[in-house]
Amino acid sequence: MKKLILIILVAMITNISLFAQTKKILFVLSAADTLELNNGQKLRQTGVFLNEFYLAYKSISENGYTVEFATPNGVVATIDEESINDKYWKDLLEVKNEAIQFTTKDDSFNNPITLENAIVNQDNYIGIIIPGGQGLMIDLIENKNIPTLLKHFAKENKPTGLICHAPNLILTIPAEENPYIGYKVNSVSPIEEFVIEKFIMKGKPKNRKIARQLRKLGLKYKSGLPKSNFAIKDRNLVTSQNPFSGNSFNILYLEALTEYLETKK
Repeated sequence: MKKLILIILVAMITNISLFAQTKKILFVLSAADTLELNNGQKLRQTGVFLNEFYLAYKSISENGYTVEFATPNGVVATIDEESINDKYWKDLLEVKNEAIQFTTKDDSFNNPITLENAIVNQDNYIGIIIPGGQGLMIDLIENKNIPTLLKHFAKENKPTGLICHAPNLILTIPAEENPYIGYKVNSVSPIEEFVIEKFIMKGKPKNRKIARQLRKLGLKYKSGLPKSNFAIKDRNLVTSQNPFSGNSFNILYLEALTEYLETKK
C-alpha cells in the first residue's frame, strides 16, 4: 500500500513539473544601458521600457504562466529612466510602484539566463515575449541568437510577442529564410518615432525607421493613431505599438497562447 501511494505521489509531482514546463514563457530583455545619438555625438541613458515589460509580465503571471528571463550574457536588464515617468502609466500608478519593486527584488529578473542557454532550453517554452525600449536597438539587434530564437518559435507556431521597438528584430532574420514575410505587423509608428527623436531623446539613433524597413522586407505594416492602445495578431505573431498598448497586446497574446495550447491537446 505504501509503495502504491509513493508511486502515485511521484506521478503527481512529475505531472505538475511537466505542466509547469508547458506553461513557461521566455522573456528576452535588452541589457544595454547607453544609446548613442547623432553618430555618437550625444549619449543617452536607455534600457527596457518598464511598463512594456511589466504589464506583459503581470498579465502572463496572473493567468497561470511562469516566466524565465534571458539577456545577452546574462546581464541584468536596465530600465529606461524615461519609462518611470507617470505619463506612461495613466491610472496605473500603483502598478508602476509594484513594477519598480519587482525589478529591484525579484530573483528571476535579477538572475537572467544567457541567450545561449535560452536556445538550449527553447523546447521548454511555449511562447516568447520581447518588450520594447531603445536598448534592444543596440544589443539585441546585433545578437546572433535573436534570429535563431525567432525562427524556432515561428517554426513551432509558438506565440511570439514583440512590443513597440521589438518588431524591428524580425529584420535580423535574412529575407530568404524569414518566416514572417507577408504577416500583418505593427510597431512604434513613424509619427511616434519622430516625436521620440525630436522631443524626448533630442537626437537620432543609428537604427530607426522601423515601419519602413518592415514594409521593405515584405511585411504588411499597419499602425493606430499616436499613443493609441493598438496591437495586431497574425497567426502566432502579436505585435504592439507603444507604451499605451499594453491592454491590447495582453488580450491578443493570451488568445494566441490559448490557441496554441488547444493544438497540443
